[in-house]
Amino acid sequence: MTSTAARATGWKEVLGGGRLPRFALLCLGIWLNAADALMTSTIMPSVARDIGGYAYFGWAIAAFMLGSVIAGTSAGQFSLRFGVRRAMVVAALAYSAGCVISAASPEIASFLIGRLLQGIGAGWIVGLCYVAVGTMFPEHMLARVLAAVSGVWGIATLLSPLIGGLFAEGSLWRWPFWLFALQGVAFALAAMKLLDGGGVARIRHSLPLRQLAVLTVGILCIAAAGLVPDVMRAVLLGISGLAVLIFFVWLDGRSPVPLLPRQTGMPSSIPAAAYTMIFMLSAGTISFGVYGAAIMQVLQGSSPLVAGYVIGVEAFAWTVTSLLVAGAGARWHSLYIRIGASLIVAGVAGLAFAMPYGSIAEIIACAVLQGGGFGFCFAFMTRRLLASVTTEERAVASSAVPTMQLVGGAAGSAGASAIANFLGFGQGIDAATAASGSFWLFACFVPVAAVGWLAAWRLARL
Repeated sequence: MTSTAARATGWKEVLGGGRLPRFALLCLGIWLNAADALMTSTIMPSVARDIGGYAYFGWAIAAFMLGSVIAGTSAGQFSLRFGVRRAMVVAALAYSAGCVISAASPEIASFLIGRLLQGIGAGWIVGLCYVAVGTMFPEHMLARVLAAVSGVWGIATLLSPLIGGLFAEGSLWRWPFWLFALQGVAFALAAMKLLDGGGVARIRHSLPLRQLAVLTVGILCIAAAGLVPDVMRAVLLGISGLAVLIFFVWLDGRSPVPLLPRQTGMPSSIPAAAYTMIFMLSAGTISFGVYGAAIMQVLQGSSPLVAGYVIGVEAFAWTVTSLLVAGAGARWHSLYIRIGASLIVAGVAGLAFAMPYGSIAEIIACAVLQGGGFGFCFAFMTRRLLASVTTEERAVASSAVPTMQLVGGAAGSAGASAIANFLGFGQGIDAATAASGSFWLFACFVPVAAVGWLAAWRLARL
């Protein structure tokens, strides 16, 4: 007798029965989010030259990630309150509005508001797409559908630097935002036609607004450290931001709607080690994505297109390595967690020398170390985390993994912006500034990544 799972599934069955248009809709939704990071990294030097935003370089990434965190934590309840179709339409229009604001911005403040709104819209869209996958496709088709959705991230790695690079080279950095605004509107129109309206369900819990407010304050304190004139106040703001993030973990553990498993506040627990590892390694590596393209354009003479693809090497190495080690048996998991974290620290340390003194080939090698390190350890870290929590907390624990990635990336982007401004990047990134400051910009994040390495070794031992 053939089971439902076993008969599963060629693509003809998955895309048959009128499901192809809805499948394409979900892929477009994932694309809108996935293409953002590399495209923005590629065009930010052009943005800063045009509207004077060098002092806020890292804020462009941090604002998008912060918006994604805020939206991602509310996507499920958003769909319950309004139904998937209406929620998708609202999310897509919010995303498009953010793109329009960014595209039309005459100065950096409005550009950052647009980036925040883009992040909120994109975070909702991605969360709602995963909700829709579970409702639109039978269970025996989910493996293929989710694999295809994951493939969209790989396609974005290849295409988004091309989009950003071509427009940046033509001094047309605003055009990608107009292009993505149109895609957002097309997504909203398609969602209205293709998705079911759904009923309005009763909301069981309120949104975790207190935790989100505290999280936002912590990241903004770190980001503001780069904008104050004296070192003492900057240090105090940075320390205050870190203290607020620690308070967020404490507060979340006592909230009726936690974003993290309850054990996270216990330093000796597996969730504490896992989320510390995710946060610190994400924060420690984000400066490459924020400033790498700009520095390569100045010191290496790279075009925006080439610089964007060098940044994309990290994501590509992550994907390839994770596929290579995916079938490893349980006895290898602890070793791969340790190897992965070690490669990441080596990549961060290597960039401190490769960016100011090395060649493009050496920078690519460091990017491969960082991305390959994540590929080695991330899946096994996630498995160990989920195995350590109760069945009731497994959904919270798994959804908190990308959330903690975003929080770490947002905090790291804000910290990179603060450090870069003290190194003189806020006045513009020229050859002299890049040569003298890029070592310290990356070296300052080696201790951050090292804390993630210690957490990884503890996780492997627990």
